[in-house]
Amino acid sequence: MSAISSFDVTSRTSFALVLLLVAAAGCGHAERPAPAATTPSGPPASEAYNADQLTQALLTDIPGYERSGAPQTGQYGSLTAVRNSLQMQQAAKLDKPQCASSTRAVSSEKAVWSAPSALVAFVKGRDQTVSETLMAVGPDVAAQQVGLRVPASCRSFRVSVGGRWATGSVVDGGDTRIGEGSRTVGVSTTSGAASVRTWFVVLRSRGYLATVTLYGPGATRDEAERLAQQAYQQAERILP
Repeated sequence: MSAISSFDVTSRTSFALVLLLVAAAGCGHAERPAPAATTPSGPPASEAYNADQLTQALLTDIPGYERSGAPQTGQYGSLTAVRNSLQMQQAAKLDKPQCASSTRAVSSEKAVWSAPSALVAFVKGRDQTVSETLMAVGPDVAAQQVGLRVPASCRSFRVSVGGRWATGSVVDGGDTRIGEGSRTVGVSTTSGAASVRTWFVVLRSRGYLATVTLYGPGATRDEAERLAQQAYQQAERILP
């Protein structure tokens, strides 16, 4: 079976999945508005690892899934998947504008946006995907990202894309025990008869921050955390 590009996976998604991407990214609490989707400048946030090292530490295989193109590397804010997600989010209108700054699993801190990063995605069937991102950040930044919580006022919402509205709910799973600390968040988005879910895990270890996102109609917290544990174990084996 030939590899499927990340662009192809994104372009064939339904309205409900577009809403899911908006909602899934909206689980993290960011103190500042999202930066524009431009290539970041300035020195990297951490010298612990470079993007090539992080690429080597990504998951290479997930049983039942097919890798979706080659891994992406570079500063986090310059990754194609990150920029595409921002563009999708900009097409959406939330009924709670005060939650608009909560636009991604990690906040828009400069230390994150400019961090050396690597990202890989996998697909199963037509409607379920997994993505993993590794970012080289210092321990204070990593701990701050893991400690983020979804504001109570942002745990339910309505979102419109192209004039069509959907409802969503967020479950903040709080602390989990993966790596040196982690948190799990789930989002469910429904439009008519279509319902999609996402679970993501943000975890930290020495010199890096990782996110693992599972989304699709059949996404579960158990699978997301199992994949995050596998991602952590892989990174620990590879990174010096």
